[in-house]
Amino acid sequence: MNYKSTIFAAALLCLTSMVSAQDTLRCSLADCRQMALELSQSGKAQEEMRKAAEYNRKAALAAMFPRVSANGGYRWNSKNAHLLGDQTELGFGTVSTGNEFSWNPNSLLGQLEQHTAGTIFHQPIVNLENNVGQVISNAYQQAYDVLTVDIEHVLVAQVGVIQPIYTGGRLTQLYKIAKSTEQIANIRSTANHADIIMAVDEAYWRVVSVAEKKALAEEYYRLLCKLEDDVRNAVEEGMATQSDLLKVCAKRGDAEVKKLQAENGLTLSSMALAQVCGLPLRTVFLTDTEGLSETMLTSDSLDAESITAARSEMQMMHEVEKIARSNAKLASAGLQPNIIASASYIYTNPSVENGVHSDWQGRGFFTAGVTVNVPIAHADAILRYKAARHAANAVSLKVDEMREKLTLQTTQANQRLLEAQQKIAMAQLNKANATEVLRMAEESFEAGMITASDLMMAQTAWLSAASELVDAQTEAKTNETQLRKYLGQL
Repeated sequence: MNYKSTIFAAALLCLTSMVSAQDTLRCSLADCRQMALELSQSGKAQEEMRKAAEYNRKAALAAMFPRVSANGGYRWNSKNAHLLGDQTELGFGTVSTGNEFSWNPNSLLGQLEQHTAGTIFHQPIVNLENNVGQVISNAYQQAYDVLTVDIEHVLVAQVGVIQPIYTGGRLTQLYKIAKSTEQIANIRSTANHADIIMAVDEAYWRVVSVAEKKALAEEYYRLLCKLEDDVRNAVEEGMATQSDLLKVCAKRGDAEVKKLQAENGLTLSSMALAQVCGLPLRTVFLTDTEGLSETMLTSDSLDAESITAARSEMQMMHEVEKIARSNAKLASAGLQPNIIASASYIYTNPSVENGVHSDWQGRGFFTAGVTVNVPIAHADAILRYKAARHAANAVSLKVDEMREKLTLQTTQANQRLLEAQQKIAMAQLNKANATEVLRMAEESFEAGMITASDLMMAQTAWLSAASELVDAQTEAKTNETQLRKYLGQL
């Protein structure tokens, strides 16, 4: 929020507190617009969506750069790993841990021991068997100890880098999609502002219109009250009948009802405007009616092509078309090779760099490589690509259709404003004529040349002409706001 917005927000808080205390607020159309934009929940939601789209675009861009990650793991084991068993059959004998070895009777030494039994050679062979067996058992015990891996505490740590080299354009298209999504969010935010201003303008000029009609109803009621007093005096002087007085009284009663209806309508219109502006519903607005009679000049020949191209709806459709085209290219990326490079440093304990060691000396190693994946027969990817391409063609056709609709919409809005301006000219002429007729009727009634009924007809005609002028002016202001919205001037 910039400096001016901060000042306005502070002023708005003070203004809201004043409204809560006094229930009366004097503001212009620009003030109502600013309040609605500052307090609109939909505007805040659109701003959050815009920021989310911005970060998604940055994330898609960051995916093209190296990704660094670290992994680590620790495990405790109650037993160690032994590559040799507690007992191993060697063919000529059986060796076991604990320096135990037994010869197989069918072995060479075993047969010699049997054949030399009872001779002088028997004992030397037995001694040889014991000595050789001891050597074998000692060697096995040493091998058993050496091939026992200490895995009571196991630690693995890895720091690696992954860099996509070529992904068939997948990352590029994902970035383009995210960028178009961000553009759509920005366009929607601007369009939401225009919608808020449009709603404020309609509610504001409705309040102005009802306030003007309320003033007309009060003036009409005042005229009838004066006429009632004049007719009552005429009845007392014998210059009018009681029937004339009753007609005036009935008309004055109708005027009082219209005045009450105008007051109720003003209350409801003010509540609607307060709701749009985010103010308490009981707020009473003192509006500025100076701009009611002023509308922008219309043109018989609008540059429909440039105006349509600048419309938010058209801009969003173009971004949607870009997304559809990117989706088609994204589907085609599944048919192209993928190349990814990676490098990492791995530390393990126990270490297997030079045998198996558990010395916690920080033994580790580097590894680097390139992975290549080449699709050969992926029928599903081909079908998805064809589907995405047809979807993109459908969006292109919708863009052309949208262009025609928006051109027609802008032209119709321009024609409606032109018709409203013509209505204003006719209504102003009718009101001027009705005002002159009313003046002449009042003079004729005072001179006794016309009856009270004739004067009431002139008053009613004046009220109708004045109301039609207010309606025409309000319609013109609403149509002007709508045309400005289509022209991108809000």
